Amino acid sequence: MSDPSQLLPPSLNLPPHLSAHKYFFVCTLTVAAWDTLVLSPRAWRLFRTKEWPILKIIFHVLRFYMPIEFTIVGVAFFDTKWSQATCSHFFLFEPICTAILMAMCSFVHVVRIHAIYEKNRTVLYGMGSLLAAQIVITAICCGFFRSTPLDVGQGCIASPKHNWVGIYWLSITLVYTASLVLALIKSFKSLQVKPITKWKLMLRDGLNLYGAIWFVNMVNMLFWFIIKPTGIEDPVKTIVTSMAAVLTTSMTLRIILNVRGTLAHGGSFAVSSTSHPSRSGGTTHVLSANRVGGPVGVTSNPQILSLQQQSQPATFAVPLEGKERPNWENEYDKSGADNKGVFPATVDVDGVTDTPVIDEGVKITVDTETDYGKK
Repeated sequence: MSDPSQLLPPSLNLPPHLSAHKYFFVCTLTVAAWDTLVLSPRAWRLFRTKEWPILKIIFHVLRFYMPIEFTIVGVAFFDTKWSQATCSHFFLFEPICTAILMAMCSFVHVVRIHAIYEKNRTVLYGMGSLLAAQIVITAICCGFFRSTPLDVGQGCIASPKHNWVGIYWLSITLVYTASLVLALIKSFKSLQVKPITKWKLMLRDGLNLYGAIWFVNMVNMLFWFIIKPTGIEDPVKTIVTSMAAVLTTSMTLRIILNVRGTLAHGGSFAVSSTSHPSRSGGTTHVLSANRVGGPVGVTSNPQILSLQQQSQPATFAVPLEGKERPNWENEYDKSGADNKGVFPATVDVDGVTDTPVIDEGVKITVDTETDYGKK
């Protein structure tokens, strides 16, 4: 009896690794479509904001670039009419487009990490160097892909000519490793300022997003450098490539959406490094020192008027409960002001005694305390 598998057309008679590759690519397309739909409401709200910083522009480019790229790749992969002659002119589409996609995602990480480290130039130079190396390496490696020699009807897949071409993804993974490490260091340092639970810390700073990107790229690295193909027609090395690119893009979009406040200059970190360990910062209020009974000691002498204009308002700090509070009235009296906001001290200019009037107001700094650990 003849083998039943010999009766199947090549599009259905697939080797095990190629069959797994096709199933996995279906999952990739599903994730890409699902992510595009789920993020649509948040993307629309972001689109309606007035500012257009670089992160917002890249966000909207990535949203459409990623599903369009892998839809085209999917057509070439599943179309049973694609010949090897056609594939030989198309196979570089995925490596080149994915290199551009990953460069944009990595650029988002560089901008964001630079922002949370408060524009630290060392961080910028370090992350920028890794991004530059990624762009150069991926561009060079694109010249060392080939069309996988499959039977007609089995699809069009790009695969590496040499094992070292895996540095294509090594350069990308290095950027995301540095991004994850720097994000973790910054987040754990913030616990000295605002102690919160590890779970809330992860959600607040998006550490789960950085971790997911690193994990999927590391798994992809294992396939590139450890898994051994059975022959040149076996595309097992690239089986996770598309999923790694889609998930990296999806998580990067969420990193942008996770930024609180404006996206200008990469946004800001949730905790300021200049904050006091027990409070989130000071708030300055200006209280108008209104005079009762109208102005006192008003003069037309220009030297006295100049002294009035140069006078500075008194400033008081209001501490939290449990701390010793200053006597505002005594402090204000010590500065030389009476209860009407007028300094009693006189100035003798050209034999004329006048009293300068101060109408600058009183500045009060109120320390506020925020406990993220209690909801």
